[in-house]
Amino acid sequence: MTRVYVGMSGGVDSSVSAALLKQQGHDVTGVYMKNWTQDLPGMKCPWAGDLADAKRVAVQLGIPFKVFDFQTEYKQKVVDYMIAEYQAGRTPNPDVMCNQEVKFKVFLDAALADGAEKIATGHYAQVGVFEGVSALLTAVDAAKDQTYFLYRITEAALAKTIFPLGGLTKPEVRQKAAALGLATAVKKDSQGICFVGKVGIKDFLQQYVHAKPGDVVDKKTNKILGQHDGAIFYTFGQRHGLGVGGGLPYYVVGKDMAKNIVYVTTNLNDENLWRDELELAHLHWINGAPQPGVTYQVRMRYRAPLIKCKITKISESGLRLKLEDPERAITPGQSAVIYDGNRVAGGGIVV
Repeated sequence: MTRVYVGMSGGVDSSVSAALLKQQGHDVTGVYMKNWTQDLPGMKCPWAGDLADAKRVAVQLGIPFKVFDFQTEYKQKVVDYMIAEYQAGRTPNPDVMCNQEVKFKVFLDAALADGAEKIATGHYAQVGVFEGVSALLTAVDAAKDQTYFLYRITEAALAKTIFPLGGLTKPEVRQKAAALGLATAVKKDSQGICFVGKVGIKDFLQQYVHAKPGDVVDKKTNKILGQHDGAIFYTFGQRHGLGVGGGLPYYVVGKDMAKNIVYVTTNLNDENLWRDELELAHLHWINGAPQPGVTYQVRMRYRAPLIKCKITKISESGLRLKLEDPERAITPGQSAVIYDGNRVAGGGIVV
């Protein structure tokens, strides 16, 4: 019997994770991570309802339940990082940073200090073995696989982690929740920013940054096409919400944050939209760095198809990656995750 602290978010996935662990004979404690409780104008943070749902399931399962307050760490490590990245003109992924800094660092450390032997979450991923050490493997359900968000986990953290849903499909998880009569069996999956609920990134950023209107400029002709409401709100490859209409659709192909200019084009074949080479910084490898010249696969965004690639240059600070086929709208600030078959090697942040 292993003493496992399972992160319970109030959703069906973590609820079923807790139920499965108990069925398997583990000594299970449910933990709600209170990461964010702040309401925004016209938008109420769903944390109280999620906490109530998590507690309700814990009672149903007959397991102890705790609340860990990580609001300070979350604001510093995830929210402040996200805001700073947007202000620099990049498009970060807060879910990646949340997993790296909070769930598999702060929560793991707090759980172990409180007496846990391992932690568990409702992520769709698997822990395997590679060359005798813990490795991160993709989930059975390819449509729900969440390893893209988990690539910055450490080998040491993986050795202390259980992913109970890694071998199940989402429909199977829903069926198990219904069969057990769990309170969250029909609860919809959360949408929007990972910590705020159903709120768009623009609405969130407007609470923390002072954005000014600026010009939308045709990259080729340098002609001013219209006005935007802040370059910070636009991301590479974006088509909708540009406020310039008529004729062919426009796509964002660049930003000048200092001048507050958003550059666009109607040319879907524009060289700025397509890249077959890219550089990554802030590298993280789970089981040691991959080898230059070997064929791997890379995923450029969640649920995007895997692309064959080779590392052409690598150092401690960064690498250069050659893609087999050009990829559209590779966005600075986003994560590129490198796979070796079904094993996650690691990855980095697009420069």
